[in-house]
Amino acid sequence: MATFSIEGRTVLITGGNTGIGKATAVDLAHRGAHVLFTSRDAERGAAALAEIRAESGRDDVECLALDLADLDSVRACAADFLAREDRLDVLINNAGINLVRGARQLSKHGHELHLAVNHLGHMLLTDLLLDRLKASAPSRVVVLSSHAYLMSPQGLKLDDLHMEEGYKAFQCYGHSKLANIAYTIELAKRLEGTGVTVNAVHPGYVETELGQWRPEDKAAFVREETKAKSSESSKREGPDLSKLPPPVSAVEGAQTSIHVAASPELDGVTGAYFADSAPCELQPHAADPVQAAKLWELSEALLSGAR
Repeated sequence: MATFSIEGRTVLITGGNTGIGKATAVDLAHRGAHVLFTSRDAERGAAALAEIRAESGRDDVECLALDLADLDSVRACAADFLAREDRLDVLINNAGINLVRGARQLSKHGHELHLAVNHLGHMLLTDLLLDRLKASAPSRVVVLSSHAYLMSPQGLKLDDLHMEEGYKAFQCYGHSKLANIAYTIELAKRLEGTGVTVNAVHPGYVETELGQWRPEDKAAFVREETKAKSSESSKREGPDLSKLPPPVSAVEGAQTSIHVAASPELDGVTGAYFADSAPCELQPHAADPVQAAKLWELSEALLSGAR
Protein backbone atom coordinates (compact mmCIF):
# COMPACT_ATOMS: atom_id res chain seq x y z
CA MET A 1 0.00 0.00 0.00
CA ALA A 2 1.31 3.43 -0.91
CA THR A 3 2.19 5.80 1.91
CA PHE A 4 -0.54 8.33 2.61
CA SER A 5 0.10 11.82 1.26
CA ILE A 6 -2.24 14.79 1.70
CA GLU A 7 -1.17 16.34 -1.60
CA GLY A 8 -3.94 16.04 -4.18
CA ARG A 9 -6.39 14.65 -1.61
CA THR A 10 -9.91 15.99 -1.16
CA VAL A 11 -10.60 17.22 2.37
CA LEU A 12 -13.87 18.36 3.92
CA ILE A 13 -13.71 20.38 7.17
CA THR A 14 -16.82 21.34 9.10
CA GLY A 15 -16.76 24.81 10.63
CA GLY A 16 -13.76 25.94 8.62
CA ASN A 17 -14.69 29.60 8.53
CA THR A 18 -13.04 30.41 11.86
CA GLY A 19 -10.66 29.23 14.57
CA ILE A 20 -9.10 25.77 14.43
CA GLY A 21 -11.06 24.79 11.34
CA LYS A 22 -9.87 27.80 9.37
CA ALA A 23 -6.24 27.25 10.42
CA THR A 24 -6.55 23.60 9.40
CA ALA A 25 -8.01 24.56 6.03
CA VAL A 26 -5.19 27.01 5.29
CA ASP A 27 -2.50 24.49 6.25
CA LEU A 28 -3.89 21.52 4.33
CA ALA A 29 -4.63 23.62 1.24
CA HIS A 30 -1.07 24.99 1.38
CA ARG A 31 0.18 21.38 1.46
CA GLY A 32 -1.63 20.69 -1.80
CA ALA A 33 -4.99 19.30 -0.71
CA HIS A 34 -8.24 20.26 -2.37
CA VAL A 35 -10.08 21.71 0.62
CA LEU A 36 -13.77 22.28 1.11
CA PHE A 37 -15.03 23.73 4.37
CA THR A 38 -18.45 24.48 5.77
CA SER A 39 -19.96 27.56 7.35
CA ARG A 40 -23.32 28.10 9.01
CA ASP A 41 -23.34 31.78 8.05
CA ALA A 42 -23.05 32.64 4.33
CA GLU A 43 -21.44 36.04 4.87
CA ARG A 44 -18.81 34.71 7.27
CA GLY A 45 -18.20 31.79 4.96
CA ALA A 46 -17.57 34.05 1.97
CA ALA A 47 -15.14 36.21 3.95
CA ALA A 48 -13.27 33.14 5.21
CA LEU A 49 -13.14 31.67 1.70
CA ALA A 50 -11.34 34.75 0.38
CA GLU A 51 -8.91 34.71 3.30
CA ILE A 52 -8.15 30.99 3.08
CA ARG A 53 -7.54 31.20 -0.65
CA ALA A 54 -5.20 34.16 -0.17
CA GLU A 55 -3.30 32.65 2.76
CA SER A 56 -2.91 29.21 1.20
CA GLY A 57 -2.24 30.38 -2.34
CA ARG A 58 -4.93 27.98 -3.59
CA ASP A 59 -7.94 29.17 -5.59
CA ASP A 60 -9.69 25.79 -5.56
CA VAL A 61 -10.78 26.04 -1.90
CA GLU A 62 -14.58 25.90 -1.64
CA CYS A 63 -17.20 26.73 0.98
CA LEU A 64 -20.41 24.76 1.58
CA ALA A 65 -23.42 25.75 3.66
CA LEU A 66 -24.00 23.67 6.79
CA ASP A 67 -25.94 24.16 10.02
CA LEU A 68 -25.28 21.10 12.16
CA ALA A 69 -28.21 21.95 14.43
CA ASP A 70 -30.53 21.37 11.47
CA LEU A 71 -30.48 17.81 10.15
CA ASP A 72 -32.14 18.93 6.93
CA SER A 73 -29.16 21.23 6.38
CA VAL A 74 -26.82 18.30 7.08
CA ARG A 75 -28.52 16.24 4.40
CA ALA A 76 -28.40 19.14 1.93
CA CYS A 77 -24.69 19.69 2.62
CA ALA A 78 -23.89 16.03 2.05
CA ALA A 79 -25.85 16.03 -1.20
CA ASP A 80 -24.05 19.20 -2.32
CA PHE A 81 -20.65 17.67 -1.59
CA LEU A 82 -21.45 14.39 -3.35
CA ALA A 83 -22.65 16.28 -6.42
CA ARG A 84 -19.41 18.28 -6.56
CA GLU A 85 -16.74 15.72 -5.67
CA ASP A 86 -16.08 12.18 -6.82
CA ARG A 87 -13.84 11.38 -3.83
CA LEU A 88 -13.40 12.19 -0.14
CA ASP A 89 -10.05 11.36 1.39
CA VAL A 90 -10.26 13.17 4.72
CA LEU A 91 -13.33 14.28 6.67
CA ILE A 92 -12.59 16.51 9.65
CA ASN A 93 -15.54 16.85 12.00
CA ASN A 94 -14.26 20.09 13.48
CA ALA A 95 -17.26 22.35 14.11
CA GLY A 96 -18.75 22.60 17.57
CA ILE A 97 -20.50 24.77 20.09
CA ASN A 98 -19.86 25.49 23.75
CA LEU A 99 -22.55 27.79 25.12
CA VAL A 100 -20.52 28.15 28.38
CA ARG A 101 -23.56 29.33 30.29
CA GLY A 102 -27.20 29.82 29.60
CA ALA A 103 -30.49 28.01 29.63
CA ARG A 104 -30.90 24.65 27.96
CA GLN A 105 -31.63 24.95 24.25
CA LEU A 106 -32.99 22.51 21.68
CA SER A 107 -32.24 22.07 18.01
CA LYS A 108 -34.80 22.23 15.21
CA HIS A 109 -35.49 18.53 15.71
CA GLY A 110 -35.79 18.73 19.50
CA HIS A 111 -32.32 17.57 20.50
CA GLU A 112 -30.27 19.28 23.20
CA LEU A 113 -28.09 21.73 21.29
CA HIS A 114 -24.61 20.52 22.32
CA LEU A 115 -25.58 16.94 21.52
CA ALA A 116 -27.18 18.02 18.24
CA VAL A 117 -24.25 20.04 16.90
CA ASN A 118 -21.22 18.33 18.41
CA HIS A 119 -22.39 14.75 17.98
CA LEU A 120 -25.62 13.98 16.10
CA GLY A 121 -25.12 16.38 13.18
CA HIS A 122 -21.62 15.05 12.57
CA MET A 123 -22.76 11.44 12.91
CA LEU A 124 -25.38 11.96 10.21
CA LEU A 125 -22.99 13.83 7.92
CA THR A 126 -20.35 11.12 8.24
CA ASP A 127 -22.90 8.40 7.55
CA LEU A 128 -24.10 10.17 4.41
CA LEU A 129 -20.52 10.49 3.15
CA LEU A 130 -19.34 7.05 4.21
CA ASP A 131 -19.63 5.34 0.84
CA ARG A 132 -17.49 8.07 -0.73
CA LEU A 133 -14.91 7.68 2.05
CA LYS A 134 -14.80 3.91 1.50
CA ALA A 135 -14.47 4.33 -2.26
CA SER A 136 -11.54 6.72 -1.68
CA ALA A 137 -9.68 4.49 0.81
CA PRO A 138 -7.21 4.74 2.34
CA SER A 139 -9.12 7.64 3.85
CA ARG A 140 -9.47 9.25 7.25
CA VAL A 141 -12.08 10.69 9.60
CA VAL A 142 -10.84 13.10 12.27
CA VAL A 143 -13.19 13.92 15.16
CA LEU A 144 -12.48 16.96 17.33
CA SER A 145 -13.10 16.08 20.94
CA SER A 146 -11.54 17.58 24.07
CA HIS A 147 -10.11 16.78 27.48
CA ALA A 148 -13.39 18.36 28.62
CA TYR A 149 -14.67 14.78 28.44
CA LEU A 150 -13.19 14.47 31.94
CA MET A 151 -16.11 16.57 33.18
CA SER A 152 -18.25 13.44 32.80
CA PRO A 153 -16.28 11.02 35.03
CA GLN A 154 -19.25 8.71 35.48
CA GLY A 155 -19.56 8.15 31.75
CA LEU A 156 -22.32 9.03 29.33
CA LYS A 157 -25.79 9.71 30.69
CA LEU A 158 -27.33 7.19 28.38
CA ASP A 159 -30.69 7.52 30.11
CA ASP A 160 -30.67 11.33 29.73
CA LEU A 161 -28.70 12.30 26.62
CA HIS A 162 -30.70 15.52 26.31
CA MET A 163 -29.72 16.61 29.83
CA GLU A 164 -33.25 17.24 31.00
CA GLU A 165 -32.16 16.76 34.62
CA GLY A 166 -29.70 19.12 36.29
CA TYR A 167 -28.62 20.92 33.13
CA LYS A 168 -25.36 22.88 33.32
CA ALA A 169 -24.11 24.27 30.04
CA PHE A 170 -20.38 23.70 30.35
CA GLN A 171 -20.80 20.20 31.79
CA CYS A 172 -23.12 19.46 28.90
CA TYR A 173 -20.35 20.54 26.53
CA GLY A 174 -17.98 18.10 28.24
CA HIS A 175 -20.58 15.36 27.94
CA SER A 176 -20.83 15.98 24.19
CA LYS A 177 -17.04 15.69 23.92
CA LEU A 178 -17.25 12.32 25.67
CA ALA A 179 -19.88 11.37 23.09
CA ASN A 180 -17.38 12.32 20.34
CA ILE A 181 -14.88 9.85 21.77
CA ALA A 182 -17.43 7.06 22.15
CA TYR A 183 -18.58 7.66 18.58
CA THR A 184 -14.98 7.49 17.34
CA ILE A 185 -14.42 4.15 19.09
CA GLU A 186 -17.57 2.56 17.69
CA LEU A 187 -17.17 3.94 14.16
CA ALA A 188 -13.56 2.73 14.04
CA LYS A 189 -14.77 -0.74 15.02
CA ARG A 190 -17.48 -0.73 12.37
CA LEU A 191 -15.03 0.38 9.66
CA GLU A 192 -12.35 -2.22 10.33
CA GLY A 193 -11.09 -3.67 7.05
CA THR A 194 -12.50 -0.86 4.89
CA GLY A 195 -9.36 1.27 4.73
CA VAL A 196 -11.12 4.15 6.49
CA THR A 197 -9.54 5.13 9.80
CA VAL A 198 -11.22 7.19 12.53
CA ASN A 199 -9.40 9.04 15.31
CA ALA A 200 -10.32 11.72 17.85
CA VAL A 201 -8.18 14.69 18.85
CA HIS A 202 -7.83 17.13 21.72
CA PRO A 203 -6.74 20.52 20.33
CA GLY A 204 -5.86 22.05 23.69
CA TYR A 205 -7.15 25.22 25.31
CA VAL A 206 -7.38 27.44 22.25
CA GLU A 207 -8.23 31.09 21.70
CA THR A 208 -11.19 30.72 19.33
CA GLU A 209 -14.81 31.80 19.05
CA LEU A 210 -15.90 28.57 20.73
CA GLY A 211 -17.77 29.54 23.86
CA GLN A 212 -18.64 33.01 22.64
CA TRP A 213 -22.33 33.74 22.31
CA ARG A 214 -23.95 34.12 18.94
CA PRO A 215 -26.70 36.77 19.01
CA GLU A 216 -29.40 34.10 18.87
CA ASP A 217 -27.84 32.22 21.80
CA LYS A 218 -27.82 35.35 23.94
CA ALA A 219 -31.42 36.14 22.99
CA ALA A 220 -32.54 32.65 23.97
CA PHE A 221 -30.67 32.94 27.27
CA VAL A 222 -32.31 36.27 28.09
CA ARG A 223 -35.75 34.87 27.30
CA GLU A 224 -35.26 31.84 29.53
CA GLU A 225 -33.70 33.80 32.38
CA THR A 226 -36.55 36.27 32.33
CA LYS A 227 -39.05 33.45 32.34
CA ALA A 228 -37.52 31.77 35.38
CA LYS A 229 -35.40 34.47 37.01
CA SER A 230 -36.45 33.52 40.52
CA SER A 231 -35.35 29.92 40.10
CA GLU A 232 -31.96 28.88 41.45
CA SER A 233 -31.56 26.52 38.50
CA SER A 234 -31.67 29.46 36.12
CA LYS A 235 -28.41 30.92 37.41
CA ARG A 236 -26.04 29.59 34.79
CA GLU A 237 -22.46 30.60 35.41
CA GLY A 238 -19.55 29.72 33.22
CA PRO A 239 -16.65 27.54 34.40
CA ASP A 240 -13.69 28.90 36.33
CA LEU A 241 -10.89 28.93 33.76
CA SER A 242 -8.54 31.00 35.91
CA LYS A 243 -6.24 28.05 36.68
CA LEU A 244 -5.70 27.14 33.05
CA PRO A 245 -2.61 28.38 31.22
CA PRO A 246 -3.10 31.13 28.62
CA PRO A 247 -4.87 29.77 25.54
CA VAL A 248 -2.82 28.93 22.47
CA SER A 249 -3.51 30.38 19.04
CA ALA A 250 -5.83 28.71 16.54
CA VAL A 251 -2.80 27.81 14.42
CA GLU A 252 -1.20 26.02 17.39
CA GLY A 253 -4.50 24.38 18.30
CA ALA A 254 -4.90 23.05 14.77
CA GLN A 255 -1.62 21.11 14.77
CA THR A 256 -3.01 17.86 16.20
CA SER A 257 -5.89 17.84 13.70
CA ILE A 258 -3.42 18.48 10.89
CA HIS A 259 -1.11 15.72 12.10
CA VAL A 260 -3.89 13.13 12.36
CA ALA A 261 -5.32 14.16 8.98
CA ALA A 262 -2.08 14.26 7.03
CA SER A 263 0.76 12.34 8.67
CA PRO A 264 1.97 9.27 6.73
CA GLU A 265 3.04 7.82 10.10
CA LEU A 266 -0.59 7.18 10.97
CA ASP A 267 -1.41 4.84 8.11
CA GLY A 268 -3.78 2.23 9.52
CA VAL A 269 -4.01 3.81 12.99
CA THR A 270 -7.65 3.92 14.08
CA GLY A 271 -9.83 4.25 17.17
CA ALA A 272 -7.21 6.35 18.98
CA TYR A 273 -7.26 9.67 20.86
CA PHE A 274 -4.54 12.23 20.21
CA ALA A 275 -3.27 15.28 22.11
CA ASP A 276 -0.19 17.34 21.25
CA SER A 277 0.07 15.27 18.05
CA ALA A 278 0.67 12.06 20.01
CA PRO A 279 -1.54 9.18 21.17
CA CYS A 280 -3.09 9.92 24.55
CA GLU A 281 -4.47 7.31 26.93
CA LEU A 282 -8.15 7.71 27.72
CA GLN A 283 -9.69 7.31 31.14
CA PRO A 284 -11.49 3.94 31.44
CA HIS A 285 -14.97 5.50 31.37
CA ALA A 286 -14.23 7.06 27.98
CA ALA A 287 -12.66 3.96 26.45
CA ASP A 288 -15.61 1.69 27.31
CA PRO A 289 -16.71 -0.13 24.12
CA VAL A 290 -20.05 -1.16 25.65
CA GLN A 291 -20.91 2.48 26.32
CA ALA A 292 -19.82 3.39 22.79
CA ALA A 293 -22.05 0.74 21.24
CA LYS A 294 -25.04 1.84 23.30
CA LEU A 295 -24.54 5.49 22.36
CA TRP A 296 -24.49 4.47 18.70
CA GLU A 297 -27.77 2.60 19.08
CA LEU A 298 -29.46 5.51 20.87
CA SER A 299 -28.09 8.04 18.40
CA GLU A 300 -29.33 6.07 15.43
CA ALA A 301 -32.79 6.03 16.99
CA LEU A 302 -32.71 9.82 17.49
CA LEU A 303 -31.61 10.40 13.91
CA SER A 304 -34.19 7.98 12.58
CA GLY A 305 -36.91 9.79 14.50
CA ALA A 306 -35.87 13.11 12.98
CA ARG A 307 -36.27 12.08 9.35
